[in-house]
Amino acid sequence: MPDLPTPQNAAEAALLSECWDAVLSYADLCTSGSASATQLATEAFTHGIDELRAATAASKSTGTGRRALRLPRIPLLLASVRTVAAAWETSGLGHRLDPDLRLWLHSDKAARYIGPPLHRPLALRGLRDMQEPDAVLLWLAEVESLPMSAVARRLGLDPAAASSELAQVRALFRDRCHRNHLDTPMDAYCRSYARLLDAVTRSPSAETPEDLSRHMARCVECAEAAACLRLHGGGLPAALSSGVIGWGGLAYLERRRRAAEAGMIGGRTDAAVDTGLNEGKPVRPRIGRTGILVTAVLVSALALTVSLMPFGGSKGGDANAAQGESTDGQSVADPGPSFPSGSKTKSGSGSGSGSGTAGSPAVADSTSRPAGNSDQEAQGESSSPAGKQGGAKGSTKSAAPDCRVKYEIVSEWPDGFQASVTVTSTKALATWSLGWTFKDGQRVGQMWDGTFTQDDSHVTATAADYNKTVAANGTVTFGFLGSWTGSNSAARDFTLNAASCQAAG
Repeated sequence: MPDLPTPQNAAEAALLSECWDAVLSYADLCTSGSASATQLATEAFTHGIDELRAATAASKSTGTGRRALRLPRIPLLLASVRTVAAAWETSGLGHRLDPDLRLWLHSDKAARYIGPPLHRPLALRGLRDMQEPDAVLLWLAEVESLPMSAVARRLGLDPAAASSELAQVRALFRDRCHRNHLDTPMDAYCRSYARLLDAVTRSPSAETPEDLSRHMARCVECAEAAACLRLHGGGLPAALSSGVIGWGGLAYLERRRRAAEAGMIGGRTDAAVDTGLNEGKPVRPRIGRTGILVTAVLVSALALTVSLMPFGGSKGGDANAAQGESTDGQSVADPGPSFPSGSKTKSGSGSGSGSGTAGSPAVADSTSRPAGNSDQEAQGESSSPAGKQGGAKGSTKSAAPDCRVKYEIVSEWPDGFQASVTVTSTKALATWSLGWTFKDGQRVGQMWDGTFTQDDSHVTATAADYNKTVAANGTVTFGFLGSWTGSNSAARDFTLNAASCQAAG
């Protein structure tokens, strides 16, 4: 039986410590005995290590310093188990495998994992398209079933912020799956249900129309899409494990749940977030937003103490220096494929966030926060006079931004509709709140990429945690499901941060 590969550095040693029990657990499902399971796990681990080394070498040779998008470590090694099992079946060692797995390896289901990329399972494509730290967080919490405290320790996250980070990563996974679903070659009948499928899966209270239910009962691809897009109801772990692993995914999920409940999942809990094989380089831990705020408060207190001493200098300079921390570089805090710029405006709002759309959420700049403010207060700071009651004289935020609003009814059915709202601001915003009035008494039922309140015919939509900041001339988009009776005319009288906003034609 082959031996495990000798670790070449600390990162590979950590990889073996953290992932061996997961690989062996799945290999045990795939084989007919413990000896075969150990051999399959060993060969799969060797295959996975070689793949990681090759990817790291290729990344270094390009000179870009960026790793290609790939699966996180554990699902990558589980996929190696599937690959080695297929090689056993081809080379005459199939008698060591589970009989059901052997049947599956010769089916169209197995062929999807090696076929054209656009026909591979949606969960596999969505997870691969995410930045690796975000994908690791999602996999550990949803499939490996680790408690959030353990996930936070393993990834170097602030435990208090880990749950909110996970919520953002779930939304990002849904966004990636939605894009991949629209890119999937499908017939006209499936294509006609794509928008309705997206709308229904966004709302936890929306009922699935009967015709859509009948269609998903016959169409595997649309049923898979529904499982990946529906973040509520507790079906995400099963969608991930079944789509990424393939055969035995649900059995593996149940094994990991039981192992986590019994405290039997091993591996280091202090592993760094950098999951690559960066030879000779120290790993950089991920620090949560709350940790940065605490550091800023401590530095501010120290600066104030020094300034009050007889030989102290100016208070203003130290206070400004104490606010110089930045949240840039936090992969999960920015659940998108690119990081926001670290530049700062005089008014304290993040100016390098680019577009504020749901596909690339921005992170509010933490440098403008006075020491002692809470996370919520710092990130929810408004740039309009309405959000600055009692503010200092001469504030540079007194002028409301000019803006345009595009209100579009995406789809409509008897007594219900789906709408999309796109806001373009000529000035940078630290946060936003959009108000409008319905003429025909429509009611908002569910909103995504924002939260809402409704008072009679007036609706106010406010930013989500991840799309608060909007760059100058940038846009932010959100959508909602609503109900109507009699007529469903477009909304009117738009206001952005309490200032009048022009409706685009």
